[in-house]
Amino acid sequence: MSALKAAFDKAVADSKNLSERPDNATLLKIYALYKQGSTGDNEEKKPSFSDMVARAKWDAWTKLKGTSPEDAMQQYVDLIAELG
Repeated sequence: MSALKAAFDKAVADSKNLSERPDNATLLKIYALYKQGSTGDNEEKKPSFSDMVARAKWDAWTKLKGTSPEDAMQQYVDLIAELG
């Protein structure tokens, strides 16, 4: 396992124990970076407009299209460290 993957996995665990709940925009960024880092580009079907939460998550993830999983993992690690 690479050092980055290990740091990413630790940040995922740490994200569940943040001292304060981040605002919604930050939560969407955390979600999008996690999905991009763990899955890559969003290939899922766009949720219906009536499902606002799923649509917001989908949009946030889609904005990262083209970002390498490694870059997304590093950004995720940095963001969680900043919030910690």
